[in-house]
Amino acid sequence: MWAILTVVVVSEFTVGGTLSKGLNRAFATLIAGALGVGAVHLARLCGHKGEPIVLGILVFSLGSAVTFSRFFPRIKQRYDYGALIFILTFSMVAVSGYRTDEILVIAYQRLSTILIGGTICILVSIFVFPVWAGEDLHKLVANNIIKLANSLEGFEGEYFPSSEKTSKETNSSVREYKSILTSETTEDTLANLARWEPGHGRFRLRHPWTKYFKIAGLVRQCAIHFEVLNGCVLSDAKAPQDFISKILEPCSIMSREAGEALKAIAKSIKTMSRYHVCVNTHIKNSKNAIENLRLALKLSFPETDKDLLEIIPGVTMASTLIYIVNYVEKISEAVEELSVLAHFKETLDPKLSPELG
Repeated sequence: MWAILTVVVVSEFTVGGTLSKGLNRAFATLIAGALGVGAVHLARLCGHKGEPIVLGILVFSLGSAVTFSRFFPRIKQRYDYGALIFILTFSMVAVSGYRTDEILVIAYQRLSTILIGGTICILVSIFVFPVWAGEDLHKLVANNIIKLANSLEGFEGEYFPSSEKTSKETNSSVREYKSILTSETTEDTLANLARWEPGHGRFRLRHPWTKYFKIAGLVRQCAIHFEVLNGCVLSDAKAPQDFISKILEPCSIMSREAGEALKAIAKSIKTMSRYHVCVNTHIKNSKNAIENLRLALKLSFPETDKDLLEIIPGVTMASTLIYIVNYVEKISEAVEELSVLAHFKETLDPKLSPELG
């Protein structure tokens, strides 16, 4: 019964999920079973009348301590299932020991059958069509960065009429960032499960999964600024066309170069290769465009309050692009940290090699 029950409750979709539950259940059962047997023998030393009292105190005190330990975020995040199994196993072993003299046999049978069921689940999960949580997290972070790049391209086509893309194409791509805003729960779950997984494929045993938290957080913060850009696209209040024409070129270069930098960053993560020269070149071009934009704004700054109110939507759009470029640089730095710790291979982008000599 316990072997079948273990298979049912331990088996998960990902390798990390199965390992997390399996190891939690095995160690919790082992520790709780040993403490349960010890509690029974300690209670019997107190005599027939004192035995139920001592058992009740031990069950209540240990059960309460482990229950309240589940409120600590770190334990809740990684060992919650083990704490739950500990409470259940310790209570069952301790209480059943009061009713029967075969407590050691019961503890041995339960532990052995749970180990059989858990071992089968783990072996099947790892060796029969494994689904790695770490690999899913790796792809999710890279795909979210690509969505940011696509949204930048879509914004350029929507806001500036000189774009060659059709309105239908840009309208769909400019809002790709929205799914990033709701991906935090999925990323946290995958990262926690990935820590339990052994080395596999391109990922070593101690792969720096915590760095993905930082990258994913920066990507979400960057995606929040796309809400402002989307509002600029949908808003009926537009800046005068002559003002737009003055900031058109630097804004287009900023969005285009930032988008190319994001694509190179995503490619770096997907292929686990370092394209820092390529990324830094695009970011440098974006920063040069920011300086040109600031110069254009100084030259075209209106003297009257009426004209100032008219250009506010355009200034808002331009300042948001500057924020996005800054976040792209932060994402690049975080990915560079990941590439060093994860030992990404050094690669030079062939498109840039002629320019760099």
